[in-house]
Amino acid sequence: MKSLFRGVSVSVVALCAAGCATPNPTPLDRPGDVPTAFTAPVADPNAPIWPSADWWVNFHADELPALEATAQRENLDIAAANARILQAEAQDSVAFAGLLPNVNGNLGASRNGSERTNITANNFSAGLSGTYTLDLFGLNQDRLRQARETLRNSRYAAQVTGISTVSTVANQYFTVLALRQRITLARQQIAAANDILAVTQAKVSNGVLSNLDLAQQQAQVASQRSRLPGLIEQEREARNALAILLGRAPEGFDINGQNLTGIVSPVVRAGIPSELLARRPDVAQVEAQLFAAHASVDAARAAFFPQIGLSAGASWGASSLSNLFNPGTFAWNIGSTLLQTIFDGGRLNAQSQLAKAQQTELIATYRKTVFGAFSDVETQMGQVAAATEQLTLLTEQVKDSTEAFRIANLQYREGTIDILSLLNTETTLFSAQDSLVQTQLTRLQANVALYRALGGGWTQQASDASYQYQLDWSPL
Repeated sequence: MKSLFRGVSVSVVALCAAGCATPNPTPLDRPGDVPTAFTAPVADPNAPIWPSADWWVNFHADELPALEATAQRENLDIAAANARILQAEAQDSVAFAGLLPNVNGNLGASRNGSERTNITANNFSAGLSGTYTLDLFGLNQDRLRQARETLRNSRYAAQVTGISTVSTVANQYFTVLALRQRITLARQQIAAANDILAVTQAKVSNGVLSNLDLAQQQAQVASQRSRLPGLIEQEREARNALAILLGRAPEGFDINGQNLTGIVSPVVRAGIPSELLARRPDVAQVEAQLFAAHASVDAARAAFFPQIGLSAGASWGASSLSNLFNPGTFAWNIGSTLLQTIFDGGRLNAQSQLAKAQQTELIATYRKTVFGAFSDVETQMGQVAAATEQLTLLTEQVKDSTEAFRIANLQYREGTIDILSLLNTETTLFSAQDSLVQTQLTRLQANVALYRALGGGWTQQASDASYQYQLDWSPL
């Protein structure tokens, strides 16, 4: 008898151990998966490491902080992401409820009679019933673990949405300012071209120049004017997009800024790649998805084992309310059930294979996300350095082209050079000025992209980074 009891005990322990949660997978398990350092050029070796949560204040754009604050409150994508967190919290509560007993109460009253006997009677009843499924093999705990990882996923997804939104707000704001500056430049260029046209018309009238020279300058004016409507439309569309990011209709929305003057281009350095994994919410998000999939694998495995249920009930019944709860009317019951699937056409096995395949997919997704994060930082660091160098060269080009145009304009008025020479210097200057503004925008947006690539100031909490499933309370 003792050996039989010992054998049963060993079997129960083995079954319970089989139902325990298994360790989460570790996708970055190959040499070189996490490099020791980033290799892209650094624009400023003295720049601070890692961005702060309010990194946009470093651009010294007066309107931008208020716009970012509005977006964080009113952006509709952020609102939708927050609603998905509430949904996940509700699903977590549903999963937690699966670990608790179900208790139901009932009250009943009826009156019946018979025409044959002409007797009527009242019946009153009250009762309590409860059921509880023993989670010996961890099925419901695995489902709760999956729900809580899904909740983590939704929280990280909201952080990803928030960082993307504030980055896009900054980019759109700078885009509007750059387009307004380009529009101003285009109008100045049209005015300069009209001045030359007036001089050309005077020279043609005096017989100094031919109508060919006049036609060439008229074409130059028309070319400059043709660019203006497109720039105006681009500015309007960029302003409308900014309004949508702030959660409002575009009609009537406007900002005060007119150009990029006074806006600085701050830089930031990346730390070591391993630290990036705790600073990118998208990496944490896909990790949570992977852990949720792993919990699903454990749940699919636990579904193969028996389900043991307990039930209990108590009831009272009487013909009058005054006697309903007398001890003589009390009845009770208690019982247990064991449910084991014998044949299901392969459903449980297919569900297990599906869960494993989904986990394998998410392992690949996690690795791709991590490598993409490394590449993103490398790319944006390179973009910042390249744009900074290009901006220095363009600034020098605009300075030299401005002086060349001033000299050519004087020489043209004095008749020492022809119209083609003036047009060449004019075109070179106008192109360089426009390229300079676009490159200023490119560098600002590269700075924004680098802040976003480095996690936008988000940091995974130590307690969350070492997340382990623990019930706050368990009935077992």
